Amino acid sequence: MELRELLIRKDPLFWPQLREQSGQASNFETLISLCTLRKRAEAAGLAPAEPQETLRIAFLGGCSLYPLNELARHMLSVEGYACEVFTGDFDNYVSEIMDEASALYRFAPQVVFLLPSPGRCKYQGRWTDARQVQQAQAVETASQLLDLCRRVYERTGAEVLLSNFILPGGFDPGAYRTRTLASDWSFRKMVNLELGLNAPPYVHLCDLEFLAYRRGATASEDARGWFETKQPCAPDLLADIAKEIAVLVRGFRKGHKKVLVLDLDNTLWGGVVGDDGLEGIEIGDTSPRGEAFKTFQRYILSLAGRGILLAVSSKNDHEKAIEPFDKHPEMVLRPQHFVSFKANWNPKSENIREMAAELNLGLDSFVFVDDNPAEIEIVRQFLPEVSTILLGPDPAAYTRELQDSRYFEPRSITAEDAGRTAQYRQEAERRTLLASATDMDAYLASLEMEATLREFNPIDAPRIAQLINKSNQFNLTTRRRTEAEVLELAGDPGAAAFTIRLRDRFGDHGLIAVIIAKIVPGKGGPVFEIDTWLMSCRVLKRQVEQETLNEIARLARLHSCAEIRGVYIPTAKNGMVRDLYPQMGFRPASGSETHTEYLLDTGAYEAVPTQIRITGRSYESRSSHFASTASF
Repeated sequence: MELRELLIRKDPLFWPQLREQSGQASNFETLISLCTLRKRAEAAGLAPAEPQETLRIAFLGGCSLYPLNELARHMLSVEGYACEVFTGDFDNYVSEIMDEASALYRFAPQVVFLLPSPGRCKYQGRWTDARQVQQAQAVETASQLLDLCRRVYERTGAEVLLSNFILPGGFDPGAYRTRTLASDWSFRKMVNLELGLNAPPYVHLCDLEFLAYRRGATASEDARGWFETKQPCAPDLLADIAKEIAVLVRGFRKGHKKVLVLDLDNTLWGGVVGDDGLEGIEIGDTSPRGEAFKTFQRYILSLAGRGILLAVSSKNDHEKAIEPFDKHPEMVLRPQHFVSFKANWNPKSENIREMAAELNLGLDSFVFVDDNPAEIEIVRQFLPEVSTILLGPDPAAYTRELQDSRYFEPRSITAEDAGRTAQYRQEAERRTLLASATDMDAYLASLEMEATLREFNPIDAPRIAQLINKSNQFNLTTRRRTEAEVLELAGDPGAAAFTIRLRDRFGDHGLIAVIIAKIVPGKGGPVFEIDTWLMSCRVLKRQVEQETLNEIARLARLHSCAEIRGVYIPTAKNGMVRDLYPQMGFRPASGSETHTEYLLDTGAYEAVPTQIRITGRSYESRSSHFASTASF
């Protein structure tokens, strides 16, 4: 059914269809038409089924920002954001940022998109200047832009989306363009590189250089559009920029997907292994199709190296399905690369549901890939939370199709990411041991657990931000923070912010818990208030909860707090910790539909013995100072 028909009928399917078509739109005309339909739906009172998150976003730039701001607002809307928009004046972004009394700061944006003028990215000296002189100006140009971003962040706390520069599509000065930094081509490339390598965590590059490269340099330019209405580029590239803005915002506010579930036959190899046998499937360098499947497997393996978990859901006999992974010499993927391997005759949706339970992850963390449209449709109907990718007929395109889904783009890659598959396989070994144990305390003792407690620091900031923004189940308040905000906490004397790392005889869990607390005034003196308490679900029922509260109580006493206050804010996913505070000895203090507060007498709390050995506290010797007016 067409979107217009769904709109007329006020059918709730309008919004998911609108989102899908907006994501697939490849030109300006299509996207602006979809934007118009969205406005009509809003005017008619047809609201999305899911509540939208309010987002205040400001657009600044050295060009006309309309209709880019409308297109970006549309893409953010279909991603679930109700936008309040500020649009700066033409080429006035420096003044708007530098003036503390400007309308920009009165708007108090949460996100700022900055599209600088390409006229400000031009070498001002002579072509005969020394390379060091030319390079220094490129570095200074990038530094000036990053300084503007820094001022915005310091005054608003907003995340900044900074556009880099489109490379010129004209031939002038011919091949000489690559032999000097004075040419617009080389100078802009140098500035773009400096921006990317030196951007702080709160700056997210909107890579116009890459977007224009994909579309084509000359197709991305529009000289007439500039002269007539000061448009920064061709209309179709505006659509690409709007979509990129939405992807970037989604990335730092929601994070990427965690699990890639793969079909086997005609997905990881050509043919059907049950019919064609091990020797009959196409995989390897002896044929073009076989090489394409092998290349696809290499890319999938690279995702595992970035922390993406791999799984299989295939309609096959298990023995036949696993055989190529064990025996075929051309296979890149091997059994040890998967955290779950389900080859059976059950519905694939049922297999994925079981995986989610086994891995303790939400279904919205999963992406399912198959070449069969019927299987894709079944998963969409029975597991709408799972994202799906229907592969086309040509395996040569599989890698690009997976890349262009944008589901697995990292903001950062940490040491824990590289070992995530091993961590989940170790967890399976722990479950096997637990199944054979008759005494829980003896089981925990046999794990030989060791924990290290560490205050926030710049090295851990990327992993801390990952956990804060991805943890949904064991998360008492689900307050999100960016990497930049984590770094602020690391140096904030008014914050008690620490992490817990855990290892046992099977392996290293890595950083698995994040706690943020503050001191607030109370009737009987200062109160130690838990702002954030989250843990990886992989370590549930290992006594980490008890050891965490032991540490919270120790810090509360250290800073003369008679009471510890905990807050539970319910969400659709954190029901598992609804009763955590009362189970750990807290008493209810106040409550409403939106939150419940609990209190614990610090003096009455006795540390709970656990089977976890604390091997170190990085802040043990530090004379911490807590400000009574800590800012959160």
